[in-house]
Amino acid sequence: MARLLITGFGPFPRVPDNPSARVARRLAASPHLRRILGHAPDCLVLDTRYAALDTQLAPALAKNPPALLMIGVAASRRQVCVETRAVNRVSRLFPDATGKVSRRLAFEPGAPALRCSPAAEPVWVALERAGLAVAASRDAGRYLCNASYFRALAQNRPVVFLHIPMPPRTKRPVRAGRLHHDPEVWVAAFAEAARVLMLRARRGQGVGTDSVRRSTESR
Repeated sequence: MARLLITGFGPFPRVPDNPSARVARRLAASPHLRRILGHAPDCLVLDTRYAALDTQLAPALAKNPPALLMIGVAASRRQVCVETRAVNRVSRLFPDATGKVSRRLAFEPGAPALRCSPAAEPVWVALERAGLAVAASRDAGRYLCNASYFRALAQNRPVVFLHIPMPPRTKRPVRAGRLHHDPEVWVAAFAEAARVLMLRARRGQGVGTDSVRRSTESR
């Protein structure tokens, strides 16, 4: 059975405990998600290094998962963001977890930015209905989040990338308006997003490119 692939990231400079890895693992292990999908999704926590695009992500994509739900952390964000594109650019200012920077400024010389799949719009709606405040972002950065998203979008399958903010340092869940910082709330909401994503994939409605209509510049 072809299974949904959920990805997160391991630690990197200044983020020794990456919450995207915890959320990805909790989501993949969720009994609720298993019930609504009819299968346990696969989970891949990528090393935050450029070499992982070839050694970890490429083999996972070669298994042809029907859809991907990718999760990363963005410390500057204050809400969950649906990324609407991945750009063909790499920053050489930020080293990866091994201290290396990309040797190239572009993944594919001359290639345009890649837009999100049409599945992003219903995923946005599912997150809002689950009680999250959600924003659209046209800037996934120039780091490993953008790099992995660009690689996944190039495969022409339903892919959605979600950036989550850093949880507060206090152990008590913090809620401001409809903005939750409780990872368990994210897991419950993301389970609904995963259900919608797989539904679109099964109907063959999640490939191609599109943009979230309410997209705004973020970050």
